[in-house]
Amino acid sequence: MKEFSIGENEAGQRFNKYLAKLLPQAPPGFVYKMLRKKNITLNGAKASGSELTKPGDKVKLFLSDETFGKFAGEVKIKPYSGMTPAVVYEDRNVLIMDKPAGVPSQPDISGVPSMAEFVTGYLLETGVITENSLLTFHPAVVNRLDRNTSGLIAAGKTLAGLQELSEAIRERRVRKFYMCLVYGHVTEEKYIKGYLHKDEKRNIVTVKPVGDEDDRLIETRYQPLEYNGMCTLLRVELITGRSHQIRAHLASAGYPVLGDAKYGGRYKNMNTSLGLDFQLLHSAEMIFGEEKGALASLSGKTITSEPPAVFRRILDTYMFRT
Repeated sequence: MKEFSIGENEAGQRFNKYLAKLLPQAPPGFVYKMLRKKNITLNGAKASGSELTKPGDKVKLFLSDETFGKFAGEVKIKPYSGMTPAVVYEDRNVLIMDKPAGVPSQPDISGVPSMAEFVTGYLLETGVITENSLLTFHPAVVNRLDRNTSGLIAAGKTLAGLQELSEAIRERRVRKFYMCLVYGHVTEEKYIKGYLHKDEKRNIVTVKPVGDEDDRLIETRYQPLEYNGMCTLLRVELITGRSHQIRAHLASAGYPVLGDAKYGGRYKNMNTSLGLDFQLLHSAEMIFGEEKGALASLSGKTITSEPPAVFRRILDTYMFRT
């Protein structure tokens, strides 16, 4: 017999949907058969599956370990063994971290431990979640950063935090600002837009002034902070959030980001002489608007992150005062 307690992340859904998450490998009719035979009960009583779950509800499954293991599948937890990201902000619902350059946001074919895996490992280690709770709810990263971009990345610790944070970012209630160094002299603040086309096979994007059906509108605003005779330090607002947007959009405007091997154009060789193996693009600020509910603690807050050591080294070496 297996027993589970409904927590806040499982509450508010139909009981049959909860069971489908708990037993994802079970045939469609298996759960209903077990409900009819009272081999699965809710609060000690027979259930139809249409009930709405509530926090504290007790679920019992009178199944053998072999049957449960067969239908529940296995929660695979990959230990995080990469560079340990700093936790910049944490409350009951949200976790905001400082992602190092070189760490992917989500697991990829490289096998390098990702921020998603760090979130799971960190919350297991601190007791916020358990391996059992991962059967029916998985914390997740909300805003993705390119692998070689550093800085602020946010995750939902609870279902409410995940849903509301995703909505706030989608509806642009969270303003995201980046710091980057670009080749060339940027003389004025500017808003630019275009259409982004992604080549999935090559994992590269192109920016066009007029879009086709499969292209996506992108909007970027940038402000020059300082120029040293070769490069400009920019503060960039990411208005839309598309894959490789800032790097490709600035390169299309004639200002490729230092260290960018993919969109750096004729400046690629200079990246080696500067000792750069990733682009100097850093997610530096997240500014939250008026929020309530799961995001109430973040209402009106600005979360910041300092650029990594190599970024600071370049700034100091080339006499940027910022």
